Amino acid sequence: MLRIEFDGRPASAEQLRLPALVNYGHFTAMQVRSGKVRGLDLHLKRLDASTRELFDAELDHDRVRDHIRHALGDDISDASVRVYVFGPDTADTVSIMVTVRGPATMPSAPHRLKAVPYQRPVPHIKHIGGFGQIYYGRLAERDGFDQALLTGPGGVIAEGAITNIGFFDGTTVTWPDAPALQGITLQLLEPRLDGAGLPSRRSTVGLADLPSFEAAFITNSQGIAPVGQIDDLTFPVGVDLMKTLAQVYETVPWDTI
Repeated sequence: MLRIEFDGRPASAEQLRLPALVNYGHFTAMQVRSGKVRGLDLHLKRLDASTRELFDAELDHDRVRDHIRHALGDDISDASVRVYVFGPDTADTVSIMVTVRGPATMPSAPHRLKAVPYQRPVPHIKHIGGFGQIYYGRLAERDGFDQALLTGPGGVIAEGAITNIGFFDGTTVTWPDAPALQGITLQLLEPRLDGAGLPSRRSTVGLADLPSFEAAFITNSQGIAPVGQIDDLTFPVGVDLMKTLAQVYETVPWDTI
């Protein structure tokens, strides 16, 4: 299933010319269930902040919600939805493209990550044009891994190619303190962990530090999954950790679009 709408109407070839030829814009990705989304306000704030930074324009939250609802229509209640924002072409306002695909969940099997020497440009924005992520992701998959782990100078860990990553030392969750996209699932989990007896912190994490951790996990809009291996280092699945993370995530309310 794939449905694409541009400014509230089925996308035409002329409208798709903009994203095809102009590699400048941003987006957010969400899972919709029964017409609801976790962290809807965070998605809207992300879109608005990026629109201001990239296009010096404001983005009406109600307009975004209207376009999502219209793209879902009356026949789709569960879906993977992306909302893209592109700059003005001949119009006076930014354009919004909504794509709708079938619902997705994070594979629950332990993920194997390959560290690569790459960091996303302008990492705080979820921008289009992820050539580096795709390139290194393909190399990782070619070598038998599931995903690339992006690192900076000195092997400082930033994020997964399409995920955030957290580490657990038996007591505390550590989120890498490095330039990276602050994913919505990370933002939903982080402030709730302490209340579940699982304190968390931000700190620099290098590849050389990995043996000091008992477990690791990744997050994105599709959910949470354990990490089983980074390069040659294996991690046991933190069963209690993953159970707590799942329980915390389940407490996050679903917002009506």
